[in-house]
Amino acid sequence: MSVFSGKKVLLGVTGGIAAYKTAFLIRLFIKAGAEVKVVMTENAKAFVTPLTLSTLSKNPVITSFTAEEDEGLWNNHVDLGLWADVLVIAPATANTLAKMALGQSDNFLLATYLSAKCPVYFAPAMDLDMYKHPSTKNTFKTLQNNGDIMIPSGTGELASGLMGEGRMAEPEEIVDFIAKDFQKKLPLFGKKIVITAGPTYEAIDPVRFIGNHSSGKMGFALAQTAANLGAEVILITGPTYLESNHSFIQLHRVVSAQQMYEKVHEFFSKVDIAILSAAVADYRPITVAHQKIKKKDTSLHIDLEPTQDILASLGEIKEQQFLVGFALETNNELENAKEKLQRKNLDAIVLNSLNDEGAGFGKSTNKVTFISKDLQLTEIPLKEKQEVAHDIFIQILAHLGL
Repeated sequence: MSVFSGKKVLLGVTGGIAAYKTAFLIRLFIKAGAEVKVVMTENAKAFVTPLTLSTLSKNPVITSFTAEEDEGLWNNHVDLGLWADVLVIAPATANTLAKMALGQSDNFLLATYLSAKCPVYFAPAMDLDMYKHPSTKNTFKTLQNNGDIMIPSGTGELASGLMGEGRMAEPEEIVDFIAKDFQKKLPLFGKKIVITAGPTYEAIDPVRFIGNHSSGKMGFALAQTAANLGAEVILITGPTYLESNHSFIQLHRVVSAQQMYEKVHEFFSKVDIAILSAAVADYRPITVAHQKIKKKDTSLHIDLEPTQDILASLGEIKEQQFLVGFALETNNELENAKEKLQRKNLDAIVLNSLNDEGAGFGKSTNKVTFISKDLQLTEIPLKEKQEVAHDIFIQILAHLGL
């Protein structure tokens, strides 16, 4: 998943030779998870056909105020400007950019630009002399002062045969530029977060283990939410079938409590926030059999020893980190969670109870109470775990003043 997942991208195409690259640009936006609609100027149709771009975008391409098949049907530029999460004008010719700077609206793309309430990016494409002309430089300055964002042109061979600035950025560069700009504006940009998820398995012999029913869904939902908020996420998970394809999530798989302890400590000094939602085993066998233990008529006795307490160990060494623990309780829930919060030197704890219907291991929903260090309680009602994760981060962001 990327920052474009679920985003509505409106692509404006103007009449420059670089218009042929928009076919590749559309494919990249869609591959990144965006929905794409295209608006073309009349001159752009000489370089790439509306049929090509409508086929790739899977949406009709708009080129005029009235539908070509029915001149009585009006294309609504206001609605389209409100629909978009981002407007990207690529290629942006000197002619179109000058009109944008002057507020002219003699075609559908310009009218849509003036109606747009979303961020606007423009990728200039013109010959070297046009690019360097003082009037063009003033156009760039005016648009940027208006809040529009310029995607710098590259240097290379131009349509005239000259070498120099003015070549439209490549489609990959455009997508990467916008993605990075999006990320910079997210509340957790520049923050690193370590999150633990899932169960741990403590081996009895090569076949059997001590484990629990944790699915890892809550931890993965937290990681997804943190990444969507712009954070660089280190997700450390015990055995689970879940996967993550978010470009901001670095996934590490472990099996035992000891492996999770070591992996968390490997990253803890480098992070700003740590959320330990994994259901880590409290005990492990003192001795692990090298061969499968054979079934006998007599009872089997296994001596257990405590595992290292990951959360408490982090509470002892934390400096600037905001440390959040989870407490799954079955009785005296609130009292036990508050005691754990204070004893382990946490900044917050998330309480959920197996007594609450729809909450707990293996379910897609959860019901939790967020408890801050000063013992303020925020109850989050039964919701899908992705929604619960979002609500948890609302609390974290509020406490961090972000």
